[in-house]
Amino acid sequence: MKHRTFFWFILPTLSAMILFIALPIVSVFIQSLFVAHEQVLVVSESCGPFGCTPTTSVDLEATAKLQEERPLGQFNGLGTYTNRSHLAFAEVGEAWASSASMGEFFSKVYNLPFYSALTFTLAYTAIVTPLVLVLGMAIAVGVNNLPNMLKGLAIFISLLPFLVTPLVGSLILFWMVDSDGVIGATIQNIFNDPTLSLKASTALTWIMLMFYGVWHTLPFSFITFYAGLQTVPEDTMEAAQIDGATKWQRMIHVIVPHLAPLVSFVTLMMIMDNFRVFEPIVSFKAEAHAQSLSWIIYNDLRESGNPLYGSAGATSLITIILVVILMTPVLIRTWRDFTRKSH
Repeated sequence: MKHRTFFWFILPTLSAMILFIALPIVSVFIQSLFVAHEQVLVVSESCGPFGCTPTTSVDLEATAKLQEERPLGQFNGLGTYTNRSHLAFAEVGEAWASSASMGEFFSKVYNLPFYSALTFTLAYTAIVTPLVLVLGMAIAVGVNNLPNMLKGLAIFISLLPFLVTPLVGSLILFWMVDSDGVIGATIQNIFNDPTLSLKASTALTWIMLMFYGVWHTLPFSFITFYAGLQTVPEDTMEAAQIDGATKWQRMIHVIVPHLAPLVSFVTLMMIMDNFRVFEPIVSFKAEAHAQSLSWIIYNDLRESGNPLYGSAGATSLITIILVVILMTPVLIRTWRDFTRKSH
């Protein structure tokens, strides 16, 4: 294809990527370099029979004029990225210098808001993503081996969690694990402890959120792998069966390599989706035990009367960079597979 033809072919896609991806990211980065203006204070004296008393008040008109003249706020450079609410370079350095052991150092770093949220987000992504991949593949193979008359019903049941919106689904599970709910009451009866609550423990809260994450995203990997199973060459499967390969060997040496591109695709989608975990934290009211990077952004933006746009922008940029880092191994593998096939 000629260069000129190729340019006009990709121009619509390139324009859409610049308009809807590049420009918003650049906009967020610019906003993250600014912080809110300080309020203009006015000191006046109130004098009476017993002398004068200085009084400090906010000059609302001057503050509004300042915000109108410079709506982005006060330039702060990269200071927002390094302050205590984000990478906290100074606090991490102080923790490293004052800690007697690695455990104490990590404990101090974990108490910083950004690193606490980063820990939960990474743990959620690292646990939910492989579980969704493995269970989705297992269910797809199981449904594919069912008699035809049962496949439709099995597919419908498997897709039910995907039909429920995340907010409603997490609210349903929130009620189920409550002391009055089915799961919560059952666990209390099993352990004969009426005070036992899944919401009172950080570890149990994390498990509950991850269980919900697997339950809600499993249909996506299932239906993707099930569609891929329909494209496995029958002659290859028959040849492997004639050669004496067991079901497990056919699974490992025929089906999984055939579905490798779909595995890469589902992995990329799951990493991006799980890294922005947010809805279950809000619905479960689990902020006391689990905070994610997305929840920090949400919390900055809902600051009453004074949204922290710069802080939210900095957290968003850091989140994007971390997602790219996590996706890099999968992208490299996909690129190598593509170049190997093209040769």
